[in-house]
Amino acid sequence: MNKRLTAITAVLALVTSVTSCDQAKVPSATLPIMAWYSIPAEDATLERYQELADCGFNINFSHLYSLEDLKTALDLSQQVGVKVMATCTALESATDSAVALVKDHPALYGYFLRDEPACPGFPYLAEWAQKIKAADDSHMLYLNLLPNYAPLEMLGASSYREYVKRFIDEVKLPLVSFDFYPITTEGIRQMWYANLQDVADESTAAGLPFWAFALSTAHDPYPEPTMASLRIQMYTNLAYGAQGLQYFTYWNPGTEIWNFHEAPINQDKKRSQAYDLVKAMNEELQARAGIFMGAKLVSLAHTGETVPPECKRLEELPEHVTMLDTGADGAVVSVLENGGVKYLVCVNRSLDKPFELKVAFDTKAFMIDRDGKAVKVAKGENTYTVEEGDVAIFQLKK
Repeated sequence: MNKRLTAITAVLALVTSVTSCDQAKVPSATLPIMAWYSIPAEDATLERYQELADCGFNINFSHLYSLEDLKTALDLSQQVGVKVMATCTALESATDSAVALVKDHPALYGYFLRDEPACPGFPYLAEWAQKIKAADDSHMLYLNLLPNYAPLEMLGASSYREYVKRFIDEVKLPLVSFDFYPITTEGIRQMWYANLQDVADESTAAGLPFWAFALSTAHDPYPEPTMASLRIQMYTNLAYGAQGLQYFTYWNPGTEIWNFHEAPINQDKKRSQAYDLVKAMNEELQARAGIFMGAKLVSLAHTGETVPPECKRLEELPEHVTMLDTGADGAVVSVLENGGVKYLVCVNRSLDKPFELKVAFDTKAFMIDRDGKAVKVAKGENTYTVEEGDVAIFQLKK
């Protein structure tokens, strides 16, 4: 009887060992996801803040003006488990007293300075940032840079890369954020990829993380979001190494200048279809957050008959990848390393059609599905259908 139990125990141990070797796990993590132009002061209720949290946002950025409205936003955010990127006029006009009133609030995430500044404004922003740091050195400071399609005279620099580098060197904030809305009624702006590369390169060189955007509100000349358009923006941002994600906007801004419409929370203050799309996208992103949070970009290149301007073509396969075919339309192909584990990330650059991804590895590999579950990749050539704007992610085991 004892011999039989010993044999059974040995078999169970062997089965457990084999099973554990054939499994992979995505580390637990949470991506910062910020709602730009969020709940207005006049609509600040617990129900509205719960609605924001239910949509998958964990940072709220409402355009507020009074300290009283900011304190209300902080209190409501705390109740629903959301943080606040703080802004109000007193943060600039009475920095010390304003910071003193909010710096110890548990829902405070950081302080917003300015949107889309040019180089001539950097010295003032650096001075203002230092005032806030002197009053509170435990929360981050944040501003958002212009995209590379802004004219050089608007940037106040001789090149876009100089603009980004000067911001890093002169303003000295803990991260780099920029906006670029690549999907227009005419198609994808191809200079988006060069913008991502410039920001990724300069932020990496400075040892800083960067954040990037997806457009969630239609306005001229940008169409209503689709699942494909959200995926291509967010997964491309992450493939380039982004450490925080943002949506423009959550609440409809209300101005008619740009013809804003179909925001997640629309003109009538009701949910639009975009709300459901953004919620689904955020759930998908958080299911795979452990791949991207804290990841380092090892390599990035493009495939296809043509590659976007100023982008590198994939000429040499990444380590452990013995075959990679994405078809004529091409993909963004990056390798990220996180916790000693490498991930191959392939983003479909097309919004119009899927492609067949053919891939093989010389090591054990797992495909990470939309739920964050790992599915073992068979030996030899494997074929996957990558939907429009979607991503295929593989974890490579040593």
